Amino acid sequence: MSSIASPIAALTRADDLPQMLAAALRAGHSGAAMRAKMAPELSYGRYAGPAPYTARQAAVMLLLFRRAGQWHLPLTQRPLSLTNHAGQISLPGGAVEPSETSDQAAIRELREEIGFSGSIAIAGPLAECYVFASDFLITPWLASSIDEPNWLPDAREVDHVIELPLDVLLDPGAVGLVTIERGPRVFHAPCIRVGEARVWGVTCMILGELAGLLQHILETQR
Repeated sequence: MSSIASPIAALTRADDLPQMLAAALRAGHSGAAMRAKMAPELSYGRYAGPAPYTARQAAVMLLLFRRAGQWHLPLTQRPLSLTNHAGQISLPGGAVEPSETSDQAAIRELREEIGFSGSIAIAGPLAECYVFASDFLITPWLASSIDEPNWLPDAREVDHVIELPLDVLLDPGAVGLVTIERGPRVFHAPCIRVGEARVWGVTCMILGELAGLLQHILETQR
């Protein structure tokens, strides 16, 4: 293992990584700069808000879990049969119901979409993100589990689960560019490569914010 990779490997395998991330959030640190770099070129800053009064509340979950000693996050790939967002890669999540809080919604969606039944410890929220295309104001919740998962995805919403190793978020070689076609519009967007998958859009931006937090922790350990 190279000297450059060693600190990254040590961090993304550290037993107390969830506690380090929670402490960084409590101290007010953020990965806002990295998140901004991951915005599609046609966003014109709209992801930064402020959200209009019409925006509906939604929540997504970034669940840290360990597989073979390495911290990972689950991502979901949508079925190609869906009318909206077919084939796209997302974080587990959805709309907040009137009877629940934002973090409760994120936990519920995690369990419903991919069948996670283990323990969940909430570390805290990342920055809200307004998605102008669907008029959702999304709160990403960072959490962890000591339980190794056995995914049971809901086939109506999830084609399969993609496990993202956290060290990918700190690998500059994993960042690329995708070309998106939406009718007559053609634009480019930064993406994170996870095997054959390409993660872009708001999910890529949220992961970029987490990457910024991880980078902050790395820098404080030097």
